[in-house]
Amino acid sequence: MSVRRTGYDGVVATVPVTVPYARYSIDSAHWWLGRALAGLIKHSGVAKDEIDGMCVSSFTLAPDTAVGLTQHLGMSPRCLDHIPMGGASGVIALRRAARAVQSGDASIVACIAGDTNHVDSFRATVSQFSRFAQDAVYPYGAGGPNASFALLTRHYMREAGATREDFGKLCVAQRNNALHNPNALMKKPLTLEQYLRSRVIADPIHLFDCVMPCAGADGFLVMTEDRARSLKLPFVRILSTIERHNAWKEDAIQMRGGWTLDRDEFYSHANAGPEDVDLMQAYDDYPVINMMQIEDLGFCEKGGGPEFVRKHTFTFDGSFPFNTNGGQLSVGQAGAAGGYLGMIETLQQLTGAAGSRQVTNARIGLVSGFGMINYDRGLCTAAALLARSDL
Repeated sequence: MSVRRTGYDGVVATVPVTVPYARYSIDSAHWWLGRALAGLIKHSGVAKDEIDGMCVSSFTLAPDTAVGLTQHLGMSPRCLDHIPMGGASGVIALRRAARAVQSGDASIVACIAGDTNHVDSFRATVSQFSRFAQDAVYPYGAGGPNASFALLTRHYMREAGATREDFGKLCVAQRNNALHNPNALMKKPLTLEQYLRSRVIADPIHLFDCVMPCAGADGFLVMTEDRARSLKLPFVRILSTIERHNAWKEDAIQMRGGWTLDRDEFYSHANAGPEDVDLMQAYDDYPVINMMQIEDLGFCEKGGGPEFVRKHTFTFDGSFPFNTNGGQLSVGQAGAAGGYLGMIETLQQLTGAAGSRQVTNARIGLVSGFGMINYDRGLCTAAALLARSDL
């Protein structure tokens, strides 16, 4: 039975904040999340006690959850959500926060995500990522996400005819975008030749196909439009959002995600289509997932990702601006904050705050999230369409 969804009229997202990433950190996830909250307070002019809702995502916050974090930060929210959904967390936090504000459960919601990265953090996180990982992956010698995405990448190359040059074009374009982002950890240009010659990690995945774990945090605020205007804060409108979990479980190998189940509703709810999107930010721990999202969100037919890549530049100043901050592949993956990276960039682009990488006349942006890979597939998918405040 279909249910008619209400819109997000009167609720907006504002104050995108990034705590500059670091390759390694001896500080805790609590510290990084606290810095994100401090940034939201500083740049909004809102007092900490005025923030009465929180959405939190972190892998290294354990054994605490969002509940323990509130004590650490000295807060007493009346609406609290812990969202352990990896790359889908940013969009899902936006959804939950917007409905909380719309219903009156909270007036201002801080959405924050962050993780630390000690020298051994990533290995420990991956080995304990899920019960499936603990019981059915690592005891048999599987190599974590690199091995999992090698499986998906090889299958996609066979089915869609993608080449390493196609994946490399995306990685090179994202690096070009990252060179205009002061927060990107990758500071050197990348050529296609360098990409192709890089060492093998898990065939067919090579070095520059792999995201680099790091420490960092991101955040944004959700509030009413009236409140944002009274605070004189630039904001973006929420046109539509979707989320889906454990979709297409019957597929032997993942070739599509949950976006395909809700795509028509996603665009009709916004009264827009793929042709209206001026920029796209996709979760990109590996380039094959970029192609999957481009296809599944309707920018080309299924299996048409390679040809689509060959037709566009993907740079902020070219055709189909994509991961205009560099994406995780060139900025870094700060744990669960990787699911916020595209959201922060879209908020900056649609408020004209993207600096030298600003997309000209950006009106509508799409943020796509993909998270929680459990050996052979990502379980969480989400997407949001956001619009400039004057639309």
